[in-house]
Amino acid sequence: MTSDYLHRLAQLRTDANRSRWTETTSFRAPHKPFLLLSVMDIAAQGELTSPFIEPSFDLIERFARYWDLVNPPSSKCNMAYPFFYMRSEGFWRLIPKPGKENDVHESVTSSITRLKTVVMGADIDSELYQLISNHKTREQLRAVILRTYFAPEIRQKLLLEASENQEAFEYSQKLLKAAEKTMSYGEPEKPGRIRDQGFRKAVITLYAHRCTLCGIRMLTPEGHTIVEAAHIRPWSDTNDDRPANGMALCRLCHWSFDRGFMSLSRQYEVLISPLSRQEQNNPGPIMTLDHRPIFRPSDERHIPDQECLGWHRKEIFRK
Repeated sequence: MTSDYLHRLAQLRTDANRSRWTETTSFRAPHKPFLLLSVMDIAAQGELTSPFIEPSFDLIERFARYWDLVNPPSSKCNMAYPFFYMRSEGFWRLIPKPGKENDVHESVTSSITRLKTVVMGADIDSELYQLISNHKTREQLRAVILRTYFAPEIRQKLLLEASENQEAFEYSQKLLKAAEKTMSYGEPEKPGRIRDQGFRKAVITLYAHRCTLCGIRMLTPEGHTIVEAAHIRPWSDTNDDRPANGMALCRLCHWSFDRGFMSLSRQYEVLISPLSRQEQNNPGPIMTLDHRPIFRPSDERHIPDQECLGWHRKEIFRK
């Protein structure tokens, strides 16, 4: 069974026009290989619990990271394209939404938004699902994809990306469990990029991509979110990666919080610095947030730590 799918994954129907694709991707379109690698990453995290593949934000984000790692910034692609055309491989069957059975045609590849209006996701062969769910056979499948569709120097970059994503995911899960102050705050010996990615995964998941201070929540179909994971007290001072030392903040609130124009009270209300009203400033909608309650994570163990906030009010906030 494994050898059959190894052969099938090495024979994907992909565009082989050499005027469009370079030696980096073995002169073939990398869309389907990237999608399959992304599915394998989701499975490695234990988040693929059935043969059903949903075009989720996490899957879209994984696909985008692989694409950006290999292709120039000017090259754009959305995951709807390979998600639709993978159906030609036989092991991938699109599941239309009720009433949309006649709408599953090529136009759904125009955007993720369009894809999601028409399909619920895709079912894969149960045998392939079992292979992807098992670490040993999953890595055999990954190896044949890398060997077939990518140049040797690119294979190492893609393997490193998969490995670091898994480490970051495991670190994020550890942080979410370390809610008590008596537990380890972080792992200074872990590479910074993995710590940062793991902290980001934990915090953004807790707040469901919503800004703690202003409440804005915006996700692009291509897998981008408006919020960032912000430390209340800097990692460099504390080695504290607990989610309670973090908040999900949009870029404006993140900048304003870091520079002392915003903070939080003991009652978890937004504080706006009087300096925001200085003559040269035009804070606009930020002023409407003054003394408004914050948006909290559903898990109360991870609400912003008042000791950390007390430090911010004393050392950073511009009174």
